[in-house]
This record gives sequence, structure tokens and C-alpha cells, in this order.
Amino acid sequence: MIKSSLKNSMLITAFAVGIVWCIKSSEFIFLIDLSWLGVYPQTWHGLIGILTAPLIHGSLEHIFNNTLPMLILGTLLLYGYPKSRWRVLATVWLLSGVGVWIFGRESYHIGASGLTHGVFFYLLVVSIFRRDKRSVAIMMTAFFLYGGMTMTIFPREASISFEYHFFGALSGALCALLWHSLDPKPMMKKYEWEKQPEADDPIIGDAWQMEEQLLSSDTKNGNQAIKEEK
Repeated sequence: MIKSSLKNSMLITAFAVGIVWCIKSSEFIFLIDLSWLGVYPQTWHGLIGILTAPLIHGSLEHIFNNTLPMLILGTLLLYGYPKSRWRVLATVWLLSGVGVWIFGRESYHIGASGLTHGVFFYLLVVSIFRRDKRSVAIMMTAFFLYGGMTMTIFPREASISFEYHFFGALSGALCALLWHSLDPKPMMKKYEWEKQPEADDPIIGDAWQMEEQLLSSDTKNGNQAIKEEK
């Protein structure tokens, strides 16, 4: 049985974010620059960034801006969609990087914002297909906190990789289209009064059936009487 408790989802997401922070801390401690591990479009050495770019951040402000979305959106995904969560993360991770490598500007593209945009758009689009209470509640939470991601997929600042945002969002929507029915919908709780069949009216009861029987018997007797007279 797949565990999808909120506590486990938060712990897994926090562990992943901790790895990202450890990588950034190592840059400060050892005075190294890992930006070369980003996606550099249409170059052979830039291909490695498809796997490593979401783990690399350019500055403390950059990683701070991505930390909370990673924690919240990651937790919502892991908690709400236990069967599709890992394939969604893997698909968004790879496809967003491939899209940037093919169509991106000539620069190193780094950061987890492509991944967070992919998860956000997955939560948004999958709720449209599923329309159950849990998916709608998760979508409303994500949209209330990060609804601005619907606009950051377009060019704004030259230093921000909107390409990663755009292809992350596209990958998330594609995942929703492919796997929206993979996770079973939550069971609808039924109350006792809904389970019991409706009883007949205590006054009328089966009187309507008796009246129909009487009418049919009267009709038959009348037909027989006409035949005897003839």
C-alpha cells in the first residue's frame, strides 16, 4: 500500500530541499561555481544540465525564492497523487530541461523554478480533469499561494529563465493529460440515512397498487358481463 500521509510527504520534500541547500552551501564553503552544470542550449556539454540544472542556484536570493514553492507544491503533489507523483516529477524534470536545451537562449539555465512550475500546472490541470473534492482543494491551495506562476511563463526579465518556466508548465500540463485517472478518487462518505432504502409512505403505503388491481378486476368483470349479454 502506498503511503501518502501529509507528514511523510512533508518529510520527503524537506529532505529533497535540504539536498539543494547542501549543494549551494558547498559552493560557499569551497568557493566553487557550479553554474556550468546548468542547461546550455544546443551544446553537448549543456546536455548534462538536463539532469543537474534543477539542483543548482545562482545566488541566495535565487534559492530562497524557490525554497518555499518547492516545499509546498512538492508536499501537495506527494500527498494528493501517490501513484502518479514520481512519474510526474521525472517527466517534468527531463522534459523541461530538453525543451530549454532545444529552444532556450544562449546562456546557462539553472534553478528549480522549472520543476515548481511543472508541479503547479500539473495540480491546476489535473483538477480540471478529475473534479473531485481532494484535487480541487489542492488546486485552490496551490493557486491561492502561487497563482502568479500562470504569468511567469512569459518573458519578463533577461536574467530569469522564462524558458524553464514555460517548458516546465507545458510538461506539467502534459502529465495531467496522460495520468489524470491514474490515482483513484477518494471514497465519498455516506451517512446512515443515505444507505437505508426509503420506506413507503406510512399512510398511503401500497394503496395505489391495490387500487390498480381493483380497477383491472372491475374492467375484466365488465368485459365478461358484456360477452354474456351477447
